[in-house]
Amino acid sequence: NAVMTALVLTLIFLFQNCGHFFCQTGSKPNIVMVMSDAFDGRLTFEPGCRVVQLPYVNYLRELGSAFLHAYTNSPICCPSRAAMWSGQFVHLTQSWNNYKCLDANTTTWMDFLEANGYLTKMMGKLDFVSGSHSVSNRVEAWTRDVPFLLRQEGRPVAQLIGNMSTVRIMKEDWKNTDKATRWIHQTAAASHQPFALYLGLNLPHPYKTKSLGPTAGGSTFLTSPYWLTKVSSDLISIPKWLPMSSMHPIDFYSTFTKNCSGVFTEDEVKSIRAFYYAMCAEADAMLGQVISSLRDTGLLNNTVVIFTSDHGELAMEHRQFYKMSMFEGSSRVPLLIMGPGMKSGSLVKDLVSLVDLYPTMLDIAGISVVGNLSGHSLHPLLSKSNHFPKIQRPDWVLSEYHGCNVNASTYMLRSGRWKYITYADGQSVPPQLFDLTLDKEELNDVVHKFPDVHVHLDKLLRTIVDYPVVSAAVHRYNKNAFSAWRDSLGKNYSQVIANLRWHVDFQKDVLANERAIDRWLYGKLNQNKDLLQGFL
Repeated sequence: NAVMTALVLTLIFLFQNCGHFFCQTGSKPNIVMVMSDAFDGRLTFEPGCRVVQLPYVNYLRELGSAFLHAYTNSPICCPSRAAMWSGQFVHLTQSWNNYKCLDANTTTWMDFLEANGYLTKMMGKLDFVSGSHSVSNRVEAWTRDVPFLLRQEGRPVAQLIGNMSTVRIMKEDWKNTDKATRWIHQTAAASHQPFALYLGLNLPHPYKTKSLGPTAGGSTFLTSPYWLTKVSSDLISIPKWLPMSSMHPIDFYSTFTKNCSGVFTEDEVKSIRAFYYAMCAEADAMLGQVISSLRDTGLLNNTVVIFTSDHGELAMEHRQFYKMSMFEGSSRVPLLIMGPGMKSGSLVKDLVSLVDLYPTMLDIAGISVVGNLSGHSLHPLLSKSNHFPKIQRPDWVLSEYHGCNVNASTYMLRSGRWKYITYADGQSVPPQLFDLTLDKEELNDVVHKFPDVHVHLDKLLRTIVDYPVVSAAVHRYNKNAFSAWRDSLGKNYSQVIANLRWHVDFQKDVLANERAIDRWLYGKLNQNKDLLQGFL
């Protein structure tokens, strides 16, 4: 009896601490995540998947689960990845922009896997720790409240290189993909431990426009004829644009600072979109190389494979490229998951976001979730098993943005058919409301047509985040961070600030732009400073 009791207690312990996968397969599954950059999630299922051939995305969708409504928690590189790695909304970790994200010693879900017996490896683009990205990027974020309007990005362009034999264009990504596959063959396959591998890609993020100099951002959509053959050009849609005069003030600011306010021909827009889709096809091939290496080593059947992205890409929707927007092209991300004990061919309609991946990784590995996480495990939505506790998932997702190219903190709540977007303190900038069932292109703001919906969603949002308080905190941070940076430059300040990415517009009237910054920093005190300088 004592032996039997001990055995039962042991089994209970294993079930509680090793999770459903352990009980189903007898061993913890391996985990492989491939995270791309700027991949529009709508391309991973119908009808978007028709426009470009993505065979390995399709493979994951057919043999696993595809999430039809997966969102980033912040539509920019570093904060979105901070949310994924920490499992917390960006206002909780104060991941305000590409420069201000997580501390280097932050505990990630990968750390938990390693502490619980997993062999772990992270390679490629990580980008979730503070201190990276260009000076221009951080200064533009800090000064977003300054009342000037300067183009910060290069005009988006498409560039064709090579010929039909030019396959490996994004050299850095291919180098890291090769490293990942070698690690699978040489290390993971020889290990007796379960393993967790993360591969971060740059694609399909636009490339830097070299002709604009060393401070240029990424505004070139670059590909070869080989990848363009993967795109069905006749299915490329030309997005409708509102007139600049009819744009929401935040969208107007973004369109201008992204250098998209000029004239674009229909051929230019179609070319940019085609080249972007071709870049997605190249990223898909890298995913395929990882999947093939798992299959070749006999590891695939006991490996959970996840494909996702930090955010999407507007690709000239709403007269913008890049991300930094709550419109669907920017905020929707791919999320496809397959693995042992999981459903096949499942199209999941639940609203989910990147913070859900942290508890999901731990759940898959049979590790008890600790701490106050913002997300909820997706495992019950994935598993063939019904033996999960009845836990009500929220019927909303939150995304927020506090960085450059947008001149107010932005908060998006998606719930049901509605997308509610509000800004700053909720009063100084008008909110927006879109009915995504009737208005998939998000061209008709119905916030005044449905005041009850507006009030309800704003009230719900405030139970999740006290957004006026957060906006005020970001405003203070921006001023303090900019002041410290300015002081660190001393006499070099004027030269440095005039030669950032916005240099073409800034140098048209350096004195006026510097005074605009001073008024933002010092208010009326600076008017006295200007008068004193005038007398001197």
